[in-house]
Amino acid sequence: MISSLLGKKIGMTQVYDAQNVLVPVTVVEAGPCAVVQVKTTETDGYNAVQIGFEQKKAKNASLAEKNHAAKASLADAPRVLSEVRLEAAPTLKVGDVVNVTAFAEGQLVDVIGVTKGKGFQGVVKRFRVAGGPASHGSMFHRRIGSIGMRQTPGRTWKNQAMPGHMGQLKRTVQNLRVVKIIPEKNLILVKGAIPGANGDDVIVRSAIKGQKPAQA
Repeated sequence: MISSLLGKKIGMTQVYDAQNVLVPVTVVEAGPCAVVQVKTTETDGYNAVQIGFEQKKAKNASLAEKNHAAKASLADAPRVLSEVRLEAAPTLKVGDVVNVTAFAEGQLVDVIGVTKGKGFQGVVKRFRVAGGPASHGSMFHRRIGSIGMRQTPGRTWKNQAMPGHMGQLKRTVQNLRVVKIIPEKNLILVKGAIPGANGDDVIVRSAIKGQKPAQA
């Protein structure tokens, strides 16, 4: 069984756990994901499976996408495709479907998504720069300040905080606890917040760093 699923963020809510403690959770619709392609060390040099999530409208899919989906006996091309690397040869076959039962309640997962875009922002909001005096007509309230000099080195330093596009970056939140799984609705409830707005695509994978061995 693979350790990753494609899905989308539904929103946040709160639930009570077994100890009757109120827990903030994010609801993720994960899968079902169809296996579109299987790669092995013999054919491709590494082990992996390519999975797809949801379907595109036929008019929006290219001929290559349609043919690629047809090889997996899918009626429509997947809207999202992602490749999951595996250490051993995959046991899944093309056309198999993976769902939320790949995870278990109490398990730790990593969630990968794209943060909300904030547009073009100044340094005060983008990098929390202090700014200048706000009185006596300084006209220097939210500016960046001196960024260079006429003598050595006579240039702007690399990684200098500047105004620019803020947000819309790929980020991974690690070691989130799976609070509840609802298989009939393909939902996973994870403790805490994840990147992106409601409806954004995410990847849920088994945590790489925080897993603890099962108790004997």
